[in-house]
Amino acid sequence: MDGTDEDRADAWFHALSDRTRRDILRRVLAGEHSVSTLAASYDMSFAAVQKHVAVLEKAGLLTKRRQGREALASGDVAAVRSMAEMLTELESLWRGRISRIDELIALPQPDTGRTTATTPLPDKD
Repeated sequence: MDGTDEDRADAWFHALSDRTRRDILRRVLAGEHSVSTLAASYDMSFAAVQKHVAVLEKAGLLTKRRQGREALASGDVAAVRSMAEMLTELESLWRGRISRIDELIALPQPDTGRTTATTPLPDKD
């Protein structure tokens, strides 16, 4: 990932680090909602919901448009797919590392002459 991708990933993870923002994103991915309607769903001020929407918009996870006096929010499916691709790439990287660790563990260990926990000790009489 280059610097731009890293900045975008930072914005995504920041936006999704909050439970309310994740819930807002779920709602707007299911269909367009006015910010007023969204605000009515939460036990917080309209201004607080507006700020959450703004964070999601800045991260590119939703878009807003005006219709008269209403601000309508929609989820950006392409951005979510892009985020899923990035997470899949990271998962693949980590699975490769775990596989390599498993390979290293499976290699025969050199005989150091030391007693290990798996080697039974002789009985003392």
